[in-house]
Amino acid sequence: MTTLPALLDEYGESHQNPTNKLVHWICVPLIMFSLLGLLWSVPMPEAIRQLSPWLNVATIVMALAVVYYLRLSVPLALGMVLISVLMALGLYHLDTRAPLPLWQLSLLIFVLAWAGQFWGHKVEGKKPSFLKDLQFLLIGPLWLLHFVYRSLGWRY
Repeated sequence: MTTLPALLDEYGESHQNPTNKLVHWICVPLIMFSLLGLLWSVPMPEAIRQLSPWLNVATIVMALAVVYYLRLSVPLALGMVLISVLMALGLYHLDTRAPLPLWQLSLLIFVLAWAGQFWGHKVEGKKPSFLKDLQFLLIGPLWLLHFVYRSLGWRY
């Protein structure tokens, strides 16, 4: 398995332009949130829904992503747990109170955020990293979070 520093460095190679970096600070969290919103909207069997409104495809995917992150960095994985919990709270709120169905709102955000990402890479003049390796879809959020940790002086 490739090490975290190597993955972050490789991801960072196609994210040097300040405009593209700013676009990523906006669009990566929106893509993550909207993708989880789409997954949250997948109908679950009644027996599972009666166990907990929190047990759904999105929370299962979050848990699997955290397992992947734990293999790379425990401190960053803990940060991703916090981010995932905050996103789950937001999704639960939107699912129960939004004027539009969650899947529609999530799809709109997803399309707009990806359009932003591809525009950012056009400005950068480099293809998105995930076109080379799909695991970079999971590295994008860590890449942003590692900057937060670094600015706080936290080891990762």
